[in-house]
Amino acid sequence: MLDNVWQAKRWPLTTGASALLVMAGLAQALSLAWPFEGASKGAPQGWLQCLSLAIFARILDRSHSAQQAFVKGWLFSLAWLIGCTWWLFISMNRYGGLSSPLAALAVVSLAAGLALFYGTASAVFYAVCKKGVDVFPRACVFAAVWELAEMVRGTLWTGFPWGAVGYAHVDSVLQHWAPWIGVYGLCALCAFIAMVIAAERRGHGAVTRTTIIAVVLLVAVLGFTWVTSPSRTASDDHASGKPLRVSLLQGNIPQDLKFGSGVSRALHDYREALLSSDSDLVVTPETAIPLIPEQMPERYWGPLQSHFAKGTQAALIGLPLVKRNEDGHLQYNNSALGLMPQVTPASSATYQYDKHHLVPFGEFVPPLFQWFVRLMNIPLGDFTRGDVAQPSLYWRGERIAPNICYEDLFGEELARSFADSENAPTLMVNLSNIAWFGDTVAIDQHLQISRMRALELGRPMLRATNTGATAIINAQGQVTHRLPSAVRGVLTADVYGAHGPVTPYARWVSVWGLWPLTGLALLTLLAVASMAHASRHGQRRFGP
Repeated sequence: MLDNVWQAKRWPLTTGASALLVMAGLAQALSLAWPFEGASKGAPQGWLQCLSLAIFARILDRSHSAQQAFVKGWLFSLAWLIGCTWWLFISMNRYGGLSSPLAALAVVSLAAGLALFYGTASAVFYAVCKKGVDVFPRACVFAAVWELAEMVRGTLWTGFPWGAVGYAHVDSVLQHWAPWIGVYGLCALCAFIAMVIAAERRGHGAVTRTTIIAVVLLVAVLGFTWVTSPSRTASDDHASGKPLRVSLLQGNIPQDLKFGSGVSRALHDYREALLSSDSDLVVTPETAIPLIPEQMPERYWGPLQSHFAKGTQAALIGLPLVKRNEDGHLQYNNSALGLMPQVTPASSATYQYDKHHLVPFGEFVPPLFQWFVRLMNIPLGDFTRGDVAQPSLYWRGERIAPNICYEDLFGEELARSFADSENAPTLMVNLSNIAWFGDTVAIDQHLQISRMRALELGRPMLRATNTGATAIINAQGQVTHRLPSAVRGVLTADVYGAHGPVTPYARWVSVWGLWPLTGLALLTLLAVASMAHASRHGQRRFGP
């Protein structure tokens, strides 16, 4: 009866298919970071990602129209995106003051809008593969359209690539292709595998020479890149020489107190930790000190500067900074400020990194959305962007490249600092504060994102966060040290920078960006579409 109701309303799916798509989408969200208690809590589940996407691929492959394919892709992606970003509700409701219904509607609306990319990709898949296309080329087309959808979501309107399916594989066998093709390449590989597993076998004709050659070449390329992957072959012999002793501070300042009564606690706790540390480098979280220097209490900032200027240590401190631009207007930056020994007692030069990729609504207001921001009460919402590739902090023989919070989602932007391989960063540091989202799975999802950046770029990543996950990740993407989340603490360890060659991914993406992946995906679509068209018109045979 319910099926008849759906059909009466022209919904192109049965209730059973709809329910299965929703469950598969939610399973894909779970695969990104396992939220349940136990030995694997926080770990990604690559097997679950493959299973969930294979279920979707099977259902999509049985579509009977472009409209039906679109709805299938949209519904699956809606469940997946809500499942992996539901914690945005906490930032808007608990900390932004937005009512529960409006906050929930905002989360669903964002997911529904982003899911349109995957609905469109599914419709394109159907249009190309509806007739005369067998398993291997259908898998190639599915990989191409899925990769394009992921890249569009990650770049359009500043991008929101959180939850890309490749992040489920930082611990799976697929991780070894990350240093070659990056997370978007892994997304395509996941989609290809899913369709190969799930696609219907159509026809019984002989396999063509073109298909055989393509399969052999693909297997050869994948095999070679897997065997020679830097994530498998990189040595751990500490060739950089002496280790760098680092302390990563986790203040655990509640977000609802951070810009109010918690300011005095933050000033006290971080000052004590900075002054008492004996490490070579001390790193605080993003906006750990939530005041510009001019607003700080008397004799607070000066003694901190003096301590590091006259000592033998360095600190990387997250705080907002302000200056006047050429027009005389004040501009604010979300910054990481480096304090270190100075050449002369009178000098006061410091290192400064200004966040480039700002968070919509939290750090800048998109056009036409002032009305939405006025519904919430979120401070520090109008920052100025820094440059996309800023100089590294040179300290104790290491070239340290900071990034702030959300920026480590954009590997193609971090890779811009690797264009000159001789002066490429040897260490990366992420300063974060995602207390906006509570003690939720968002913490572990963000950790997997940082691990993917370490794999892609072949450099260790240090993470100093307010509530978690404060961790040290080596150049192979493995977490070597981590503090528990939602506690106050200091993570101290010896780390070694990676001074070897940059990864293949870092080499090509630093020069060409994501265009090679985009071009390959488009060429795949054109090639399969033209061959399918020729086959349907009897001009040439397109084998099964």
